[in-house]
Amino acid sequence: MQKIRSGTLAALLLGSIFTPALSHAAPADSAAIRDAAMKDDVAFAFTEGLTTEVGPRPAGTPQEARARDWAVVKLKALGFSNVRAEPYTMPVWVRGRDEARIVSPFPQNLVLAALGNSGSTSDKGIEGEIVYFASIADLDAAPAAALKGKIAFVDHGMKATQDGSSYGYFGAARRQGPSIASKKGAIAILIRSIGTDHHRVPHTGVQMWADGVTPIPAAALSVPDAEQLARVIARGQPVKVHLTLTSKMLKDQPSGNVIAEIPGSDPTAGIVVAACHLDSWDQGTGAIDDATGCGIAAASALQVAKTGQPRRTIRVLMAGAEEVGGDGARAYYKAHGAEKHALAIESDFGADRIWRVDFKLPQGHEALAKRVAAALAPLGVGASTQEAGGGADIAPLVKAGVPVIDLQQDGTRYFDLHHTPDDTLDKVDPEQLRQNVAAWTVTLDAVANAPESMGVN
Repeated sequence: MQKIRSGTLAALLLGSIFTPALSHAAPADSAAIRDAAMKDDVAFAFTEGLTTEVGPRPAGTPQEARARDWAVVKLKALGFSNVRAEPYTMPVWVRGRDEARIVSPFPQNLVLAALGNSGSTSDKGIEGEIVYFASIADLDAAPAAALKGKIAFVDHGMKATQDGSSYGYFGAARRQGPSIASKKGAIAILIRSIGTDHHRVPHTGVQMWADGVTPIPAAALSVPDAEQLARVIARGQPVKVHLTLTSKMLKDQPSGNVIAEIPGSDPTAGIVVAACHLDSWDQGTGAIDDATGCGIAAASALQVAKTGQPRRTIRVLMAGAEEVGGDGARAYYKAHGAEKHALAIESDFGADRIWRVDFKLPQGHEALAKRVAAALAPLGVGASTQEAGGGADIAPLVKAGVPVIDLQQDGTRYFDLHHTPDDTLDKVDPEQLRQNVAAWTVTLDAVANAPESMGVN
């Protein structure tokens, strides 16, 4: 959950947006822009094309390279200017065989997926006794002697929230759990998937090894399999599992970002970055994470261009390698951080309806925030007093002080699909996707044409 600032714009908005003054109508043309965007077909066509013609796009792989090539051709065909790929290299983790079975006391197979950067077993796998932990806090508190030579199993279950705030707490089992288990001498770790579904599909995701920690095999069980393993353990007999994860690491593999622009009329007014990420995990086709985000960013920029040349350049950033740690965002900042950025905005939370807008604008920009809020209100989007924080693809820009607006999507079902084989095109609701495009369009239009001076550098 993002924190509310005191003494800054968010606090001021509490007394300005949430008052009868909100009844002030948005500019008349915002209604026409909004209505046109609600008929958009570009976002869905982009999502359908990327997921069908490319499919899964793991970072640093030939599939991600095909996605860049596809996006460059598509964005040029849509009429964007200055379309190009900007390459960089990175280490790449590659999945191998993911297999597990309970050896005793009740032999049966388990469905799981290795976590990003997992250590590898041999082709023959490893076998060990399971040590059960109800939460990562219990794992952290356990004595090393309890884990040495054994397989840790962390079983805490994530709950759905509209804003996705539970991901931060429950996701710690994936992000930090493997390092904690390794430090205590475990030979492997299994976690209950960081997801809110009950389908027999595991949720993968990246984890980063702490400094000096020896990588061990690390995997997520599907929620039903985690519950099954917990029931077996509850019978009170020692439980042994055989685990085979044959991943590998490759050095200096090519990745890259794709950039496309709607040029502005005033080069001194700064750039508005509309970001998403082009890569995905390997299990599904990356429809909600994040093909829809790229479709939304591209479609809304084009909708703004239909009304005439904006004052500020709108730069669509389709970042590479977000899923494995934000390499694309850092590469973008290294290449473009010295340029003047007026605002950054990102779509990376699926494509269900936008319900809330958060701001982090400079002091004195209350009028702009009110204009954006008024344009969004007819779409059922409420203004909050929480400070916008952006996402992984714009994190370096936000850290450098670039203003940011968050258009918060309904995440109630997002973690049913996140990082699973179920992340496919059929899960995208075209009407909710259009509402996203409309919300993005009126926001980009207001910011790109705002008379206020904004941005850093």
